[in-house]
Amino acid sequence: MKTPHKLTFQQVKTGYILSIEARHLSRHTIEDYQNTFNRFTPFIGGDTAFENITSQDVQRFLASVTGVTNSTLRHYYASLAAMWSWAVKEALVPENIIHKLDAPKPEEREILPFTEAEFKAMLSVVSRSKAYDRPGMRRSDHATMHPERSRAILLLLLDTGMRVGELTSAKIHQVDRRNHRIQILGKGSKERSLPFSPRTAQALWRYLSTRPESEPDEPLFVTYNKREIDPTQLGKSLKTLGKRAGVENVHPHRFRHTFAIQYLRNSGDPYTLQRLLGHSTLEMVKRYLSLAQMDIDKAHKRASPVDNWAL
Repeated sequence: MKTPHKLTFQQVKTGYILSIEARHLSRHTIEDYQNTFNRFTPFIGGDTAFENITSQDVQRFLASVTGVTNSTLRHYYASLAAMWSWAVKEALVPENIIHKLDAPKPEEREILPFTEAEFKAMLSVVSRSKAYDRPGMRRSDHATMHPERSRAILLLLLDTGMRVGELTSAKIHQVDRRNHRIQILGKGSKERSLPFSPRTAQALWRYLSTRPESEPDEPLFVTYNKREIDPTQLGKSLKTLGKRAGVENVHPHRFRHTFAIQYLRNSGDPYTLQRLLGHSTLEMVKRYLSLAQMDIDKAHKRASPVDNWAL
């Protein structure tokens, strides 16, 4: 009797990538999966029979990874778990071995939203470079290349709380400027519609007016050569902008934190916030709620008539 051919890890990886491409996941999401598998392949060996890989092999891989955050480790875990779930559905293996392992614990990072002054400082420098000295001449600066784009990005991130990958993968046709909404594709290919303010709508209009020949299926924000902006590069650009403005620790997720905290401070309800952020659970929203409650407690302490009147 002929022994059935065993698929290698490399072959299964190729099949899984084709399956998620067929689901039309974002380019950024697909690249994230590929990065995980490219990290795992040299560890396990691309020619290793897929069905022979054990949960202990995966555990050793996760333990061997150094120099990355717990968030990255959790991403590796989730990506491999997704591949094995697909392999079970395709009858390539009998069970998902990744589910035998505990997921790496998330890091409890400090949530530090922008202050109003910090955000206004960043807006104030979108048009001009950092001042510099030239030999024999007085201190000077120059106009930046894309001030309208920078302003629109800052306002849209702050006004919607969307993830940076959701912003960079958005297309022009997804924006409803009349009704002030943007339709985005989030994690797990889940769509959601996010409202934004008239001021943000005006900033988007000003930016898109600099691209009169653009087509509806083009990226909403593009580089100088009209390509989709890379999320990592956008993060670096925002950090540089923050340095010009004198604002420390600028990264895309701080805009998301700031949106969430301000939403709750201004009487937004947590369940709607959960939907706007695209979270599957209320876990993260509860952290935002605790910070907003701290603000309320501090405000009461300052404003309490019993304390202020020394009753």
